[in-house]
Amino acid sequence: MARYTGPSCRLCRRENMELFLKGERCYTDKCAIKRRNYPPGQHGQGRSKTSDYGVQLREKQKVRRIYGLLEKQFREYFQEADRMKGVTGENLLSLLERRLDNVIYRLGFASSRTESRQLVRHGHFTINGRKVNIPSIQLKVGDVIELREKSRKIVAVTDSLEAVVRRGVPQWVELDRDAFKGLIKSLPVREDVTTPIQEQLIVELYSK
Repeated sequence: MARYTGPSCRLCRRENMELFLKGERCYTDKCAIKRRNYPPGQHGQGRSKTSDYGVQLREKQKVRRIYGLLEKQFREYFQEADRMKGVTGENLLSLLERRLDNVIYRLGFASSRTESRQLVRHGHFTINGRKVNIPSIQLKVGDVIELREKSRKIVAVTDSLEAVVRRGVPQWVELDRDAFKGLIKSLPVREDVTTPIQEQLIVELYSK
């Protein structure tokens, strides 16, 4: 499967905001945005005008990179959101938030979505007692995510759970740190997505 293998910090600089792609490093002074707060490349520090299309494109790229998706995957999510009842942009964010790899990150089992995706791929989690290894699984209300018994001593997981207090856990999920479990209490709503995202720009981009 194709995936981005380049430098993560370059993506944050391109979108001019912290995307938290490298876990704990993003909270330190080593963060690329803190050290070089301008776009990468030869003309990164030059002045440039951005068209309406450019603004919409940057917003789409930002969200796509936050959730670690390729263009084809992201477009499929948009098409599904467009078919659903309700506001397309909010439906899109709800679908992205309910991905298994994102939920594991939100619960605090991993310090980044990249790390959570790797943990899922290696079979460290179960959903309702069944082992899973597909990061894109859509979770629903009542689903229980649990770290397998043999995986509970992984240093990266324990360190991430200790740091979850700083990042916080969304209201639509519930974390039981002692039992290494998480519960989907409700579907995420727009207010639960605290990352500065203007989803209407993405809708406008794909509606052309």
